[in-house]
Amino acid sequence: MTQKSKRPFDNCPVCGGQLEEKEVEKLLLGGVDTASVKVRADVCLHCGERLYSPETVKRFEEIREKLKLREVADFQSMGKSFKVTA
Repeated sequence: MTQKSKRPFDNCPVCGGQLEEKEVEKLLLGGVDTASVKVRADVCLHCGERLYSPETVKRFEEIREKLKLREVADFQSMGKSFKVTA
């Protein structure tokens, strides 16, 4: 008996390409601050589309809200960001 995949999609919903689980970095914006988070995602090997689990998306929302409220005491500082006008 074949075990069903835990993925909601067998192939990429954008292009139909093959999906592979990978560790990726996601940048999240909240207010004027940015957070970098490493998470697992299904990534399309053809177009690069990333599919995140509902739990991961919920965590993204929590992080964005903390950034907006400047509740970042439990976040690790990575330096400063700068805006450059071309």
